[in-house]
Amino acid sequence: MNRRSFLRVTALAGGGMLLAVYVEPVSDVLAQRGSGVTPGYKPFAFIRIGADGLVTILSKNPEVGQGVQMHLPMIVADELDVDWKDVRIGQAPLDETSFGIQRTGGSTATPINWDPLRQVGAAARQMLVAAAAETWGVPAAELTTASGRVHHAATNRSAGYGELAAKAAALPTPDLATVKLKAPSEYTVIGTPVKGNDVPSIVRGKPLYGIDMDLPGMLHAVYEKCPVFGGKVASSNVDEIRGLPGVRHAFVVEGGPDLTRTYPACCIGISLHGGVAIVADTWWHAQAARQKLRVTWNEGPTANDSSAGFARRAEELSAQPPALTLYADGDAAGALRGAAKTVEATYFYPFLAHAPLEPQNCTAHYKDGKLEMWTGTQTPGEGRLVVASLLGMQPTDVTVHFTRGGGGFGRRILNDYMAEAAWIAKQIPGVPVKLLWSREDDMRHDFYRPAGYHFLKGGVDAAGSLIAWQHHFVSPGEGERFAPNAAMPAAGFPAGFVPNYGFGASLVPLGVPTGPLRAPGTNGTTFIYQGFLDEMAYAAGKDPVAFRLALLSTTRKLVDGVRDGFNAARAKAVVELVAEKCTWAARSRQLPKGTGMGVAFLWAHGGYFAEVAEVSVDGSNRVKVNKVWVAADIGSQVINPLNALHQVQGSVIDGLSSVMAQETTIDRGRAVESNFNQHQLLRMPQAPRDIEVHFIKTANAPTGLGEPALPPVLPAVVNAIYAATGKRIRSLPLARHGYRWA
Repeated sequence: MNRRSFLRVTALAGGGMLLAVYVEPVSDVLAQRGSGVTPGYKPFAFIRIGADGLVTILSKNPEVGQGVQMHLPMIVADELDVDWKDVRIGQAPLDETSFGIQRTGGSTATPINWDPLRQVGAAARQMLVAAAAETWGVPAAELTTASGRVHHAATNRSAGYGELAAKAAALPTPDLATVKLKAPSEYTVIGTPVKGNDVPSIVRGKPLYGIDMDLPGMLHAVYEKCPVFGGKVASSNVDEIRGLPGVRHAFVVEGGPDLTRTYPACCIGISLHGGVAIVADTWWHAQAARQKLRVTWNEGPTANDSSAGFARRAEELSAQPPALTLYADGDAAGALRGAAKTVEATYFYPFLAHAPLEPQNCTAHYKDGKLEMWTGTQTPGEGRLVVASLLGMQPTDVTVHFTRGGGGFGRRILNDYMAEAAWIAKQIPGVPVKLLWSREDDMRHDFYRPAGYHFLKGGVDAAGSLIAWQHHFVSPGEGERFAPNAAMPAAGFPAGFVPNYGFGASLVPLGVPTGPLRAPGTNGTTFIYQGFLDEMAYAAGKDPVAFRLALLSTTRKLVDGVRDGFNAARAKAVVELVAEKCTWAARSRQLPKGTGMGVAFLWAHGGYFAEVAEVSVDGSNRVKVNKVWVAADIGSQVINPLNALHQVQGSVIDGLSSVMAQETTIDRGRAVESNFNQHQLLRMPQAPRDIEVHFIKTANAPTGLGEPALPPVLPAVVNAIYAATGKRIRSLPLARHGYRWA
């Protein structure tokens, strides 16, 4: 049976109907995630219509604060034609055989599920109409639906969905390709502001998160790992630790040879970190015992790694040609020699921890050869494979329950904490064990946003047009293989808009584990591209907005066979809109001394964003971001405008935190920063007075927005500082240069 048209309908106990949809892989969406592998992807939606007419819609993906628990069911509810007040939200269980891949990451939830979830809602509505038509003996074409009821105007009859559900479930399944979808003008749920259903519980501190898990007879665990990444235990005083108050178990875990490895089918896996586990009656007892733990470590080769060493090696490599040619068009070196004006610059962004407010945690219960787990992972299916492989179990013997995650930002894509909890639980069969990391564990044992050095040269002609761009990127990796999430798209903007463009890379072997951070790749590289583009605008004597618009108006010509999906017209539209909303032309010329405006734009994860920051800098280098304007094109629909606004504003605030004071420094193979006093978050008085957000609706399919709104604010702020002070910042964070929040 063709999966594109396969719809399964099952009657539920008590009367009702249950629907699930299967579709083929969405390869173009997955390609944006940079995974390099396209697994089978079968998005699903479950609808249960009770006899009372209430509709329960199961949300498929893990919720980590991005609002997916609400906006995916909203798609189904609209096509089903029910009032939102009659909808109840449930969390789907992990069952990828039935439900498809269940992940949170890459801003993929909306683009992958938009069509399938609409089809599910429309199919259910069609079946309910058919049930009413059969009951009343009238043509289905004469029936309409609204607010969870089917109506026949000619006879003034109506029936609630609850009355029709059991009969509808027994009817033939419609072909998904033929179901009639609503016109956008008919939407009643999509496009309306909807509050999160669990916000009241969050505000009241009710237990929703993995950190809140409590099971009868549960023990508490901590796990001490080598401060050097990949190090192992040489000796320890675990015998002494076992005798401390409240301690039930203490043992050494050997661990695997590598911190990360790739499983088949695009599953990111984890080898267990070597360390010492302590299990006690309470987490306080376990953590108190940990303070008395004495371990001699075999630190391994990563003890030779450091941020300073990486910088020295990058500087050495910058004097040599790139080891890898990633993209070449025209003659960049020759064009630079003939340019009317050239700019040469070195840019840098550091390693960066994710630092979610909820530290990593997982509760595991191993009993009778089966394992049950509760955790806030972003990739529960991959986590199950990690654990099954580690313990030599079948994945079907591992049950993973979703809990709400207290922030993810990509950190919870990697399931090392699940591996640790599973290993500990297997050593204590029959007893549930909750592993909870400390804040220091979380920040010193991360999979960091990779640091990167960028050596750039650019040239403009006498008319001020950008004619040459040469880029040497130094990144973690070895040979021709970049470290995880350390690569860049070979033909990313402005490739194709500059007639002479050269982009190459050199890799530096490092043992520091790296991974995806919110807006992977672009969270650092947008600062590079949009910062250097700003330098070229000033070198050309052009207004920064006008310079970008002129470049985007150039006909793009990529080398043969290269495609990346970038749409210059959409990018240009958001730049024009943000310039209009902030009155750039007039405002940027009328600001007082010490205040400037900066602009930047980005295409990532299918979304187009342009942002302008107005920034004031006083004589003591105190920075105040007065206001940020955001223009966005995320396609034809903004499913939940309230959540969309909050996502964009949160992205801007997240970006402001990283631009000022956040970095992870490596010294002797260790992460130096370990808590929020060193990794500072933006405080309320430091936030802009206003973050003004505008959406453009276009004829394109809806995309995600949890990530692409973040990167542009970094270069926008840095470019505004230049406009205010004449000082060009080329490395992050700003604190490196003596700046601080006002």
